[in-house]
Amino acid sequence: MPDLIPFDEITHLFTDFEHTAWRLETRRGYASDRQSPKWGRWKNGEDIACEPSDSWRIGVSKQVAQGKRYERVRLVDNPPTEGQRFLLASGLGNVAAGEDIRNMWRADAVRLGLPDHDFWLFDSRTVVRFVIDADNVTLGVHVLEDPPSVVHACQVRDLAWHHAVPTREFQAQVPSEL
Repeated sequence: MPDLIPFDEITHLFTDFEHTAWRLETRRGYASDRQSPKWGRWKNGEDIACEPSDSWRIGVSKQVAQGKRYERVRLVDNPPTEGQRFLLASGLGNVAAGEDIRNMWRADAVRLGLPDHDFWLFDSRTVVRFVIDADNVTLGVHVLEDPPSVVHACQVRDLAWHHAVPTREFQAQVPSEL
């Protein structure tokens, strides 16, 4: 496995990719979400999907306007954890910015043999695999470009994408506490 590097060292990939940035999210929550100002607003019952665009959404919109695709599959427990409910609530704003976010029940992902780690796949060439600790803090990433790692990530993407459900449709399956 290559060296662990800080996530900040790969952020250029979010603008440098040519065609597709695809992510698998497997965690039950993320420390970065809990630490964001948006978390508190969501906890107070505010609609965080319709907030003004943030830097992520602006970046997605710019890339999509250039014909690039942002796609993501999120694994969700049944019932969803607090962190997953937050992502479902905020995800519609990302969808409005142009990101295609789909969701899948964790039990289905386990049945299909999907991995239990998060990663980004850029242009079916570069895999950025997250290292996340037990408190859901991102410690860094491994950048993988070797053919076996890339092919495996592409296979995971294809399998997950085939079985995942678009965010709006998925939300209709989730209990009303959203």
